[in-house]
Order: sequence, then structure tokens, then C-alpha cells
Amino acid sequence: MTGEDDRRDTWKTFRELVNMTPSALEERLATDTSKQAGEHKDGGESTGHASGRAIVRILRKKKDELTDADYRHMTKVNGYIHRHVTQRPTGDVSDTRWRHSLMNWGHDPLAGGSD
Repeated sequence: MTGEDDRRDTWKTFRELVNMTPSALEERLATDTSKQAGEHKDGGESTGHASGRAIVRILRKKKDELTDADYRHMTKVNGYIHRHVTQRPTGDVSDTRWRHSLMNWGHDPLAGGSD
């Protein structure tokens, strides 16, 4: 990712979709519910849980400290959240795998904002 326009758009979308603070996300990632959510390859950490740790690091950086790898991860996060928000189940989603998975990616669909 090289263009300044692409970086600006990626950052703007990321900040709109990731509606959890770094500390709230970090607290969330420490829970058993968070550790159990998502897809676990080979019994290890889920993809979303690992992503959440990367999101915390990105959110704690100053914008001018972000690397190409950070922007690639933000693009991945934006795509994941966009796709999964559209798959919202019917009914109360407060304690669903769907919500828990999204929260590992930094988006709480019950927090308002873009969902």
C-alpha cells in the first residue's frame, strides 16, 4: 500500500469500524469468551484473537508511526468487519458467537455507530 489517498481512506474506515478503545479491546481479549470465539487452526489462537492483539498495537501508535504492514492489517480488519456485519443474526445478539467474533476484531455491533 503506497498511495497517500489509499492510506488516508484505510485509516478513516478503520477508525469508523473499530469502535472499541485499545484498553477495552485488550480487556476483552483477556476473557475466555474472547479466546474461544472464532476459527482456531491447529488448536492454537484464533485468527480474530491474534488480529485483536495487532489492532491494539495499531491503535496505540501515532499515525505517522504506522507501517505498511499496519495498513495491510487495517485493510484486512476493514474487510472482515464489513463482511461480518452484514451477516447479523436475528434476535438478541448480545451473547452470540457472531458478536464475540466481531469484538475480537475491535467492533462491538451493540456500541452503535457503523453496523
